[in-house]
Amino acid sequence: MAKLHFFLLLLLAAAEAIHGEDGSHADRDKTLVTTLSVHSTVSLCQFYPFDWAYIGVNIGTAMSSVPAATQITTLLRSQNIRHIRLYDADPGMLSALANTGIRVIISVPNEQLLAIGNSNATAAKWVARNVAAHYPSVNITAIAVGSEVLSTLPNAAPLIMPAMRYLQNALVAAALDKYIKISTPHSSSIILDSFPPSQAFFNRSLDPVLVPMLKFLQSTGAPLMLNVYPYYDYMRSNGVIPLDYALFRPLPPNKEAVDANTLLHYTNVFDAVVDAAYFAMAYLNVTNVPVMVTETGWPHKGDASAEPDANNDNADTYNSNLIRHVMNVTGTPKHPGVAVPTFIYELYDEDTRPGTASEKYWGLFDMNGIPAYALHLTGSGVLLANDTTNQTYCVAREGADEKMLQAALDWACGPGKVDCSVLTQGKPCYDPDTVEDHATYAFNAYYHGMGMGSGTCYFSGVAVITTTDPSHGSCVYGGKNGSALLNGTSLAPSSNSTADSGSRRAVGDVTSFVRIVVTALLLSVVALL
Repeated sequence: MAKLHFFLLLLLAAAEAIHGEDGSHADRDKTLVTTLSVHSTVSLCQFYPFDWAYIGVNIGTAMSSVPAATQITTLLRSQNIRHIRLYDADPGMLSALANTGIRVIISVPNEQLLAIGNSNATAAKWVARNVAAHYPSVNITAIAVGSEVLSTLPNAAPLIMPAMRYLQNALVAAALDKYIKISTPHSSSIILDSFPPSQAFFNRSLDPVLVPMLKFLQSTGAPLMLNVYPYYDYMRSNGVIPLDYALFRPLPPNKEAVDANTLLHYTNVFDAVVDAAYFAMAYLNVTNVPVMVTETGWPHKGDASAEPDANNDNADTYNSNLIRHVMNVTGTPKHPGVAVPTFIYELYDEDTRPGTASEKYWGLFDMNGIPAYALHLTGSGVLLANDTTNQTYCVAREGADEKMLQAALDWACGPGKVDCSVLTQGKPCYDPDTVEDHATYAFNAYYHGMGMGSGTCYFSGVAVITTTDPSHGSCVYGGKNGSALLNGTSLAPSSNSTADSGSRRAVGDVTSFVRIVVTALLLSVVALL
């Protein structure tokens, strides 16, 4: 049976590759994406691509220098990224995507809702200009109508359903409704009492919009689009929610959150939020609308004092574990084995975004296409482009405690089996004779000697990944080809990820804090059992 299942997956992968290359027929805005899309063993939706497991990326443009559309598509293709979400329907970008096979969600920006929501004719013109003019050469799969409107622009909420219906009418008239679906991304903050998930329900003041919307999604085969940000749940908890729980790291059984009503065990924030959405829909008697996560991710940089957990290690850990979780079709405790298509926020850093320091650093790449950090996808069980691990280095974290650096250096040159002979007096890497410089050499040698695997540049938090080559003089560091000098292999002393398998973020949502408090209480109770 296992061999048969594997064979079927290969067939599905082949079909995906063929369809992706030749097939043509969707506020805002991390990651390498798979060529392989794994079909869910239990489908909640009739139409592809909402019943397949895949990872996509959001592409925002709040940059001081936006890459040309052709540069963006070149990067997408070089990284094998097959699914993207745009925050508008820019004609130049759509033209650059023509005949690439990349599946695209286009968007109606919030500022266009008034016109489209008040006029069937305006909606028809929008579809003619932004969909019909590009389809089928551009593989548009869905239209996202606005972004987090119910939570960020409540006065515009009455326009959502008219806009969705008018756009649907235009798709029907163009005979495109079977191929292109219409939905709208929501902040997870519209879900109240979200833990335990079985008690979750949507903010009842939104029922006049949500009830007809869910019926619309149900009748058209479209997904509920949801933005899920465990980073903000963790940050608002002030340490109450364990970092491991937010990052998909493995938890001991007594640390798992348990839904007392269903006895389902939750090992990560992501699954708990997705299941809360399923239960909230069931509360309104809707049980066959799939959830698509349109935004999720983790910032790789932030204010050092206020946002210490916005760093490369955690961004790598969250996104790598998320990809593995989604692509293995793990599903959620409520719907095991059911695909949750997910779009990671985001492709590029956006240096002109307002807000906290971390708001600018959610990208996998900077605006020049240089990887912000190394994304580790080894062991995910699927074919993935992994070019971001080229030309990356593991170095001592600036300002790290010298005693901790020395301890990590001693481990790397001892149990870690790094050949540190080049650090002795008279050898190429002896100078500068500082703990930080010697540790950088040893850390980098270990990191590349272990194949740049997730958790191999951690060293109890005193190491960090960079794209800046630390080589100097005749002291050359392994980087581009992963070469390093190891005397053997060893496990790192401390790992940072699992070994196996608004618009965007409403930072101050009180409802999310309720989830955190309840989750914290439950975790505390379970820990005492």
